[in-house]
Amino acid sequence: MTPTSADPTIRQLQELFDRVPHTIPVHVFVDPVRSPENTRLADDFMATVTGITPKIVFHRHEGIDDTARRLGIDRTPALAIAPERAHIRYFGLPLGEESRTFIEVALLLGAGKDGLSAQSRKILDRIPGPKRIRVFVSLTCPYCPQQALHALRAAIAAPDRIHTEIIDIQWNQDLAERYGAYSVPQTYADEALIGQGAQAEELFFASLEAGAPQQIFIPESDAEEVRTDLVIVGAGPAGLTAGIYAARSGLTTAIIERGPLGGQVATTPVVENYPGLSRVPGKTLVDIMVAHALEYVPIFPHEEVLAIAAGSPWTVRTTRRRFFTRAVLLATGARYRRLDVPGETRLAGRGVSYCSTCDGPLYQGKRAIVVGGGNSAVTEALHLKHIGVDVTLVHRRDRLRAHDHLVRALEHEAIPVRWNSQVVEILGQEKVTGVVLADTGTNATSQVASDAVFIAVGYDPETTLARQLGLRLDDNGFIAHDGAQRTSLPGIYVAGDVAGGFRQIVTATGAGAAAALTIAQDLTTAMPTEH
Repeated sequence: MTPTSADPTIRQLQELFDRVPHTIPVHVFVDPVRSPENTRLADDFMATVTGITPKIVFHRHEGIDDTARRLGIDRTPALAIAPERAHIRYFGLPLGEESRTFIEVALLLGAGKDGLSAQSRKILDRIPGPKRIRVFVSLTCPYCPQQALHALRAAIAAPDRIHTEIIDIQWNQDLAERYGAYSVPQTYADEALIGQGAQAEELFFASLEAGAPQQIFIPESDAEEVRTDLVIVGAGPAGLTAGIYAARSGLTTAIIERGPLGGQVATTPVVENYPGLSRVPGKTLVDIMVAHALEYVPIFPHEEVLAIAAGSPWTVRTTRRRFFTRAVLLATGARYRRLDVPGETRLAGRGVSYCSTCDGPLYQGKRAIVVGGGNSAVTEALHLKHIGVDVTLVHRRDRLRAHDHLVRALEHEAIPVRWNSQVVEILGQEKVTGVVLADTGTNATSQVASDAVFIAVGYDPETTLARQLGLRLDDNGFIAHDGAQRTSLPGIYVAGDVAGGFRQIVTATGAGAAAALTIAQDLTTAMPTEH
């Protein structure tokens, strides 16, 4: 049917295309012999668009010809839109809801613009190419054009790096089945799923950069200086909770994190001991915490604090900017010490664990090895024994370093100990099946079957900044405080694993809340500082 200019929508489209300076070439590939009905639909589509604007110029091809092969078209019906300007392919026909996708990308190409936000462009500039994006859509899906346009804008903005294919599942059921795209929109980048459903533009680009679906987008800041009441260093459970409580107490606050948001929690496969959430993936719990914190406080990710200088206010210098603040909370955490043996990294989360409280219940009725000889290792072994795990302790010396009462408890529970032994390899393909032990005296090796390896050889608190500031540390190397999270240096506070203690998510969040309330009280009673 030929469109009429009496239709207000058609008239508006004509006016929009009249204003764009460039024509938009579109190659349409059909197969009238094998698919006469699809060919008729394609011809009707081209006639309709041509009746709206001469700015879109169609080139009709029958079958897979040389042009199709040159453009990477291997099926019909298909479109190559402005192939000299961007790598955009549409497999199917942009009818129904998808006509919006076609019109909008044509307007962008005609105007010579990509329409990206500044935040999206920053992310796209960091993404190396080439990258192949595939968005599965259907002509009845009202949400698909939004997702498709994100991918199309990327192809327009980075034609040398981004190849975008929009795939209609009605015409390409074989591809939909191959990718499991049974609901739309569904988006892949280099064969990895990066989005299910429509995403906000910046979240789409964050997912494209990460190569996996992202739930949180954190806006980036170009500010060279930030002035605030409180700077929190570390975005683990303690830092995120402190940010919420500080902001709710009336303090302007900023959180800085150099590594993954959430700290160790983000790498915990399943958390089963967080109140209110009986079983939740660690990354999901982190996303919930981060989303909540972002309602109150800005987060500066991938930014490392290089130095903190005393003054009124304090100066916090990072790899990107400077912060001027009345107080600093160190929530830098502690790292589990690793064995650094073959299999440890590969099988992390698949039998290799650093927390029996978190992962122990998964191995009830199964065999586990605990590596270590101090308080943490013996406590882990006792905990596993009490919840029904067949546990063996492996220690590289001939006596334990744990406190006497723990050693007596270990003996009372009849937990076997492999003395003078160290793990030199963790075995297994998809999951842990055992370990290789070496005798520390003779170097003779033996294999021990096990379903899990719990590594408890200590923690390394992240105290680099604390040492720079000259803060007092306790006998175990953790930052000492007065019980209300104040350190030995007025204006500097501490919370979370870097302060020692039980090293649990709930205790970290509790310490973060306590620190924020202490800071709010201290700053409220202190004289206001000009900054």
